[in-house]
Amino acid sequence: MSPQRIVRVSLEHPTSAVCVAGVETLVDIYGSVPEGTEMFEVYGTPGVDVYISPSMERGRERANTRRWHCDVGLEIIVVMNSPSNTSMTVMFKFPITPDRPLPLAYAVLYLTCVDITLACDLNCEGRQNRSLVDKSQWVWGPSGYGAILLVNCDRDNLNCDDRDNCDQHVRCLQDLEDMSVMVLRTQGPAALFNDHKLVLHTSSYDAKRAQVFHACGPEDSCEAYRHVLGQDKLSYEVPHFHGDEERFFVEGLSFPDAGFTGLVFFHITLLDDSNEDFSESPIFTDTVVFRVAPWIMTPSTLPPLEVYVCRVRNNTCFVDAVAELARKAGCKLTISPQAENRNDRWIQDEMELGYVQAPHKTFPVVFDSPRNGELQDFPYKRILGPDFGYVTREPHDSSVSGLDSFGNLEVSPPVVANGKEYPLGRILIGGNLPGSSGRRVTQVVRDFLHAQRVQPPVELFVDWLAVGHVDEFLSFVPAPDGKGFRMLLASPGACFKLFQEKQKWGYGKALLFEGVVGNVQVDTISINQILSNEHLISYNKFVQSCIDWNREVLKRELGLTERDIVDIPQLFKTERKKAVAFFPDLVNMLVLGKHLGIPKPFGPIINGRCCLEEKVRSLLEPLGLHCTFIDDFTPYHMLHGEVHCGTNVRRQPFSFKWWNMVP
Repeated sequence: MSPQRIVRVSLEHPTSAVCVAGVETLVDIYGSVPEGTEMFEVYGTPGVDVYISPSMERGRERANTRRWHCDVGLEIIVVMNSPSNTSMTVMFKFPITPDRPLPLAYAVLYLTCVDITLACDLNCEGRQNRSLVDKSQWVWGPSGYGAILLVNCDRDNLNCDDRDNCDQHVRCLQDLEDMSVMVLRTQGPAALFNDHKLVLHTSSYDAKRAQVFHACGPEDSCEAYRHVLGQDKLSYEVPHFHGDEERFFVEGLSFPDAGFTGLVFFHITLLDDSNEDFSESPIFTDTVVFRVAPWIMTPSTLPPLEVYVCRVRNNTCFVDAVAELARKAGCKLTISPQAENRNDRWIQDEMELGYVQAPHKTFPVVFDSPRNGELQDFPYKRILGPDFGYVTREPHDSSVSGLDSFGNLEVSPPVVANGKEYPLGRILIGGNLPGSSGRRVTQVVRDFLHAQRVQPPVELFVDWLAVGHVDEFLSFVPAPDGKGFRMLLASPGACFKLFQEKQKWGYGKALLFEGVVGNVQVDTISINQILSNEHLISYNKFVQSCIDWNREVLKRELGLTERDIVDIPQLFKTERKKAVAFFPDLVNMLVLGKHLGIPKPFGPIINGRCCLEEKVRSLLEPLGLHCTFIDDFTPYHMLHGEVHCGTNVRRQPFSFKWWNMVP
């Protein structure tokens, strides 16, 4: 809301002023009151409302009801509610005293009223009284309001080399669909703008985070859109191309991040430029605020749309199995050929697929990890395109570690924890124990994830793992009951219990790793040998303690109970004092709706069936899930990765709108 303007009147000559419809103007008469004046009267022509406010406690009264004492604390307030083509008059009469009823002096104020509004979509459909909305404020929640801005980070024109918001041009008309509309409306006498002007402006801080284009000609021509604000342009004198209404298109340049809350302010100011000898003076300012839409992750429980996988020199059968699973789930399949991926198969580590959303537009955005392997160009060169955005965060130093691969970046389904709702879930990243000096996700990535606000991150303990990713010990699958999902946790304890049962039933000689096919000979090992290996048992007790630590953190931060958790049998072994999966890591799975692509564990064969596969089926198929075990042993497991590490999925956005939550 623009501050009240003060106008001072004179006895020597009439005073002319400009006011804005609906905006109060304070009138100062005290510099013109004749000496000895005790009382005055004030009248306004029709269309002008004049109020007297004797004090804060007494409120205000209409001025024409009686005579008023000339008290210095008295406020005279003038307001016009509609624009005028001619000047309206306010007249002051004084001095008026009981013994001198006729006025000896007059002060006249001529007012010209204009209506000036900077408007945008305030996204307040749920509010019954929109007139109470303050467009200079942004309010979260289902009863909230506020304009929303998308970071225009896709590439609608394939002839361009960069993202749409990386220059100061509109390259194609589709680009406008990713922008938010801002409209300047003016009403009043056209002659007013002969000696007044309107200036659209923003701060140097906000100009780095959003930019504005003015539609200056036919809207079906890219050349009509003039870049007027953003980067080095902080103000713009608005010409009147279209009479009473000028349209602007606003695009975001930056996502919320450290030092940027996501709020961007634009102002329109009416300036009085009538005196050539003096600088311009401000009369009125209107303000709108936009919030830049956050980047949002999608959990594995949301419906899949597209599956990504890399074809490398030794994974033909794996790719075929993923393709068949995608077909069953009704998903599009995108295969990166070897010439493109240069034998880098870890597509989960290279990128995370999320989305951005405003009331007028939703599109996916790929978050490119700072790992920068042979796949480093894939997100930018292959995925960035029309209505598919791109964002990345790279540290300025060499602080990138294995934890910065995005197998270490997951998100839970919607949860309620400690009385707080998280309708978009919570991001899960791996790090070290509090107070320790182990590996963590690089600071720029953590800052970015925290700044989005709608999926507050939880940091788990993964530094005990050689690779160090959260997807090595947990995943989420949809469920028809309870919270709508189950969290799967790798469990050495559950595995030992299963093997002990099989040993008790006389299957101690059953072998793991029978049937593994590959260039490297894999030695089989029996249940008896595993259960007699004291080092393996001792080490897995340590692993179980690390997973149990995370279990308690997840229960607390996600509001989970034991009924929400399924323990999946899994063993680990040590390499260079860190843990890797002893057999293919069963929780590191591909979730495509009800279809699960699970690493084939090559467990002990009992009665013609793998007992590990049978155990997993018994845990998950009652939830309506279909388990497909995919052989990833040679191309992935032996390189310390599994099915999830070698695939990626674009999913449907949440039906819940992020602006309806309260962070």
